[in-house]
Amino acid sequence: RMISIHRIVLRRLILAWLGVSLFAGGLTYYIEIEKIDDAVVALAASEATHFAPEGLDTGQHTAEELNILREKAGEFVKRNFVVIEVYDRDEKRILEVVNPKYEHIETELKRFKHHFPPDTGSHYEKFVVGEDTVVQVLVPLPSKLGGKAGFFEGVFVVDRNTIADFRTQLWRTLAGVLLAVLATTTLLYPVIISLNQDVLRFSREVLTGNLEMASVLGAAIAKRDSDTGEHNFRVTLYAIQLGETVGLPPIQMRQLILGAFLHDVGKIGISDNILLKPGKLTAEEFAIMRTHVTLGVDIIQQSTWLQGAREVIEGHHEKFDGSGYLRGLKGEEIPLTARIFAIVDVFDALSSRRPYKAPMPLEQALAIIEKDAGSHFDPRLVSLFVGIAPDLHGRIGQASEKELQASLLKQASHYFLQTSIEAKAATSA
Repeated sequence: RMISIHRIVLRRLILAWLGVSLFAGGLTYYIEIEKIDDAVVALAASEATHFAPEGLDTGQHTAEELNILREKAGEFVKRNFVVIEVYDRDEKRILEVVNPKYEHIETELKRFKHHFPPDTGSHYEKFVVGEDTVVQVLVPLPSKLGGKAGFFEGVFVVDRNTIADFRTQLWRTLAGVLLAVLATTTLLYPVIISLNQDVLRFSREVLTGNLEMASVLGAAIAKRDSDTGEHNFRVTLYAIQLGETVGLPPIQMRQLILGAFLHDVGKIGISDNILLKPGKLTAEEFAIMRTHVTLGVDIIQQSTWLQGAREVIEGHHEKFDGSGYLRGLKGEEIPLTARIFAIVDVFDALSSRRPYKAPMPLEQALAIIEKDAGSHFDPRLVSLFVGIAPDLHGRIGQASEKELQASLLKQASHYFLQTSIEAKAATSA
């Protein structure tokens, strides 16, 4: 049982870790990439600020001014600049200096057109050319007379070692975030397991209490018939074995068990002079006896947990040929759980001792069951039951009430708790 719980918790925590890691990792990656971009642009901007001259004329530029700019640009292209261009206020290029080392980058960048900014602010754009990261810087140049006299454009190559350092820091930060998420998830595991154990313990106590309540209620009703609750325990154990042979899914097994516990709960409303009458019932008395089915459905109506018993309570007196009651259902119109229970209920009534009769031999009881296949009982289910009945009768038919009760609670607990856990494990697989 705990293996299943550990598997469920581990699987869900791993899914949660992956989900949080993808979100936190993606967010961290985005933030760090933005930081790298900002750092690269800041580096290029810092270099560009050293170029800005004191001021240019707003008209024709003198040869002296152009020589000064050319010399300064020549020095700058040696500082990781690909190209430096100067434009006048009419956006006409008046100077261009290219670093021979980066001519291939300059050629590649000619494919990208840039627009001159309408404001007086500096503008930056980042590109990746091959293995190089470059930043295009566009800065207005001030005029001696005020305003702007033109523009400075520089394409700066970010040193590869600098980029490598930025990326190393990115992966370190990302790894730290993912490890923090993993550590948090790992620390949550024992906490969740501990809380889950408390829930399971409480659920088990509630389940055991509910099963005992249903078992005691069913046994109490059975004792009105036979002075013993063994009949209820036996038919439920028989029903479980036949249900397993049929291959009932867990939810139907739980319904079958509850129904077997409480199949005759409506007899609580039948008077003793009819219920305990030793002789044959009159037509009027039999009509009253039949009402125990309706009474049983009414009794469990107010309990959500007991609703699973309804099919058996309501349908265990139906017959395969449609001659039964309460609704006269026929064939597979009768719920499968009710068809299963009808066989084991009659078998135990035939093969067990009652105050008014001796037990019938196994072979004789099975012969009656087989004779009624197709009329009273589902013939396919009869065939399956006849195959397992000798072994079942040998183990269950002679057991004491205490042994029957212990075995029943064990098997019922399996279907009401263990199968629920396994179903959850399968769902989360």
